[in-house]
Amino acid sequence: MSRKAFILLACLLLSTPLVRAQETQKSELHQKAEAIDQNKEIAKARSTFIHAFNDYANKGQVKPGVECAVKATALYYKENFYQEAFDLLRRADQTIVASKLDAAGKAALHYLTTKERMQMYIKMRRSPSALEQLGRLEAFANQSGDEHIKDDLLYNKAIYYYTFGLTAQGNAVFKQMADKLTKQKEYGKVDEVYKTLIENGRKSGNANMVAQSYSNYIAWKDSANAQKVADEIGALKEQIATQQATIVDKDSSLSTRWATIIGLGILALALAAALAIGAVVLLRYIVLSRKQKNVIQLANESNALKAKFISNISTQMAPTLQKLDNHLPEVRALQQFTDHIQTLSEIENTADDAVEKEDTQIQPFCEELIGQIRGKVKKGVTLTVDAPKMSVKLNKEYVTHIVSHLLGNAAEFTPEGGTIKLTFKKRGPHTNQIMVTDTGSGIPEDQREDIFKPFLKVHDLAKGDGLGLPICKQMALKMKGDLTVDPEYSKGTRFILELR
Repeated sequence: MSRKAFILLACLLLSTPLVRAQETQKSELHQKAEAIDQNKEIAKARSTFIHAFNDYANKGQVKPGVECAVKATALYYKENFYQEAFDLLRRADQTIVASKLDAAGKAALHYLTTKERMQMYIKMRRSPSALEQLGRLEAFANQSGDEHIKDDLLYNKAIYYYTFGLTAQGNAVFKQMADKLTKQKEYGKVDEVYKTLIENGRKSGNANMVAQSYSNYIAWKDSANAQKVADEIGALKEQIATQQATIVDKDSSLSTRWATIIGLGILALALAAALAIGAVVLLRYIVLSRKQKNVIQLANESNALKAKFISNISTQMAPTLQKLDNHLPEVRALQQFTDHIQTLSEIENTADDAVEKEDTQIQPFCEELIGQIRGKVKKGVTLTVDAPKMSVKLNKEYVTHIVSHLLGNAAEFTPEGGTIKLTFKKRGPHTNQIMVTDTGSGIPEDQREDIFKPFLKVHDLAKGDGLGLPICKQMALKMKGDLTVDPEYSKGTRFILELR
């Protein structure tokens, strides 16, 4: 099990850190060490972490000092310098003992150093020594009185048992941990724990760990899915009953038909959101075997059923929409809304399908796209194109849809005398960017991530359903690219479409 995997699982299992950092900010040495570590300069990062540990210890700041010592230890045994790693942990323990922390605080810090020792023994395949450290871990966890540390202990027990072939004990501990989180309805945490355990078993070549983890995961998944589906169905039934009662109380006037539109729209939105949440992709977390192929097939069938179910919703709504006046803007808005839901579902259902690409001359392609909004912009708005004379392979259908939508938004929100610019940049051998920049009012920082999320809130359909940008985002992802808002641009809005 790699150190990266342990850090990931700690984040998933614990809502707060195992050892809460002191209120003071990280020292300059500490920040410098972390920056060097990110650049993969192992020896330099290790040395800087040790200097930060000594600096913290001299100032009496024990908690961040131990954190630096533990990170330096991991960088030692990453290059098989085990003796140096053990010596550094011994110094960290001496610092903890000499500190003025209470017994619980010292136990929490000893837990961190002891866990690092256990990880080294596991890497060296020394089962008795690792088991001894596991016993000390349990004692320190109990002394700390911290439930988050006790949760982390369960995970480390499971890792030890699975690594050394103690399957029954590993299953029992992992079930205890999964049951605890499931009881708290934290399904996402349990799901990520299982997937990470499977992936790390695969990377380390531990077939026993992969097999047992996968078997337990499937059993838990069936149980959790059944409970979630039951909860969702109950909530939807209650909502449907409320809508039906409302419709019965209305007369056959225009107000009745409007209530019907609202009820159908909310119901379609709720069903689509529930189905989207229920979609689970297991392809990244399983190895190729007969059982895993069956799981993949079931997942594909589930996605197909989702698309069919959404199509059925549209079909069931059609008779009601046909009875309404097609000239009403509300009716047209609802029709567009159902079309957008269908489009979004189809893109998600074929997310793993390869998209076709064709050679495209970039400069005339960009000129044609920006030319489509010349009659839509406000007075005095300047339109410019910055694109090289080159040919690039891309999916013209998706790229045209995305860029046209972004340019349409820019035309709507750019005031008189403003500027709209379409730019194409080559960023690497296989990476290109298309940027749409305007000098409009911009998007508030706290809303930038939400604009790409479908079904985040109920919209006034007559003013738009909020699915335009989410559909563009899904198209970009299907092309193995991405669509984002440039956080550094402050004179309006700049969207960046990355293509690979």
